[in-house]
Amino acid sequence: MSERSDLEVIANLVPHGSRVLDLGCGTGELLAHLRDHKGCTGYGVEIADANIPACVARGVNVIQLNLEEGLALFDDHSFDVVLQLDTLQHLRNTQKMLQETARVGRIGIVSFPNFAHWPNRLRVATGRMPVTKAMPYEWYDTPNMRFGTLADFEVLARKTGLKVTDRFGLQDGQVVRRWPNLLASVAVFKFERG
Repeated sequence: MSERSDLEVIANLVPHGSRVLDLGCGTGELLAHLRDHKGCTGYGVEIADANIPACVARGVNVIQLNLEEGLALFDDHSFDVVLQLDTLQHLRNTQKMLQETARVGRIGIVSFPNFAHWPNRLRVATGRMPVTKAMPYEWYDTPNMRFGTLADFEVLARKTGLKVTDRFGLQDGQVVRRWPNLLASVAVFKFERG
């Protein structure tokens, strides 16, 4: 999560002093922010070799791990909050990862590009796959394994036994609560075990 305003919105969902696990932490920017501004502790999980030195430089505890292998190295209820920001669309088994998130954390927060955003719908209606700020790749070179919408995630959350406690969209750093499936480029969900 690189946009500063998006980072602030997500950070506001994390209770002060939480023990946080950030899955797909990138360069550790959010974890460093949570440590410095909210007194949080925790770990980042990252697969990309290039991001590990940036995490270390920020003083973020980071573990290099492929999320496809699960979170077996963490005990049940090890964390107050587990973050999955911009990672679910890259994973083969999203339902298993959500179950693992609920197992190791009390609260889960996920974000992903919202495929139902109106410019995406318009682009598909004209016969082309969308390329946007939230989905900046052509269909043939995207790292995304799947695309989802706010409505799709609600169905998956119920199927996985999760209780959604908050849901909204983000558009240019602004929270969108009215018609987020249509008006927001990024979907955000906060959930607990059901």
